[in-house]
Amino acid sequence: MAYSEKEYKKSITLGQSNNALILLIAINLIVFVIFAFLGAVYHLRTENAEEASLIFHKSVLDWFTLPADIDKLGSRPWTILTHMFLQERVWDLLGNMLWLWFFGYILQDMTGNRKIFPVFLYAAFFGAVFFLLASNLLPDLRVHAANSYITGASAGIMGIAVAATVIAPGYRIFPMLNGGIPIWVLTGIYVVVDLATVPDNNMTAHIIAHLAGALTGFLFIYSYQKGYDWGSWMNNFFDWVNNLFNPDKPRKKTRIKQELFYKSTTRPFTKTPNVTEQRVDEILDKINQKGYGSLTDEEKELLKRASRENL
Repeated sequence: MAYSEKEYKKSITLGQSNNALILLIAINLIVFVIFAFLGAVYHLRTENAEEASLIFHKSVLDWFTLPADIDKLGSRPWTILTHMFLQERVWDLLGNMLWLWFFGYILQDMTGNRKIFPVFLYAAFFGAVFFLLASNLLPDLRVHAANSYITGASAGIMGIAVAATVIAPGYRIFPMLNGGIPIWVLTGIYVVVDLATVPDNNMTAHIIAHLAGALTGFLFIYSYQKGYDWGSWMNNFFDWVNNLFNPDKPRKKTRIKQELFYKSTTRPFTKTPNVTEQRVDEILDKINQKGYGSLTDEEKELLKRASRENL
């Protein structure tokens, strides 16, 4: 199936509710602003800018970037998650967020709001795993492991880029330019630019991490098209967390129908039977055969109404 830009009627806007793409970008921006503020504080307290950067990196950033050293990782295991939301330089942040917006828009429009975070987290996580494996198993990289680390959203964005390309390979942008530019061309450009700008420190391990993120994005969508959703447990967990303090959620093992109706002190309606001579005769016959005690409440009420109406 071919997809083109003009086929997308709906747009993803800043104010749209349940917009996972906007939320993911916002998290990255907020984290960057927080650490930029902390960095500014360190620079104000230290006269030498280079010394201030070293102190800030050692005192703050080292506790949130993913180290290649396994021993250091053991003392700060949370960095397997925090590193993927931390961008050290403003140009890295701007570039990553632009690519995330472009590819994330297509992926979210194709699959909905519940695939952006799983693809990003899976790709960034397996990128980190392969970074650690490469840094500690390859002899040429092991010598740099003590001073090597990884940070940034690049591996996660790489996964989203490949996932968007796999889910909509015929998508084109700028259709006025000779029919448009296929998404796979832009994905190729992004991969080349991304790999060409990886940090010089332990470059090979960084490249392996980004390629692992790309492979994860491909496998995620491939499995999704086969009917296996890797992100279902993650979305269920997010839903559970969101409902923890939701006063409107149904109670556990409580039937909503029973909660709303059957526990009410008043009946939702009153059934009034029609009083006919034939029906009164039937009730009188029943009294003759089984006694007055055999009558139902409805029959007793009907008999009273008949006596008032002289039937």
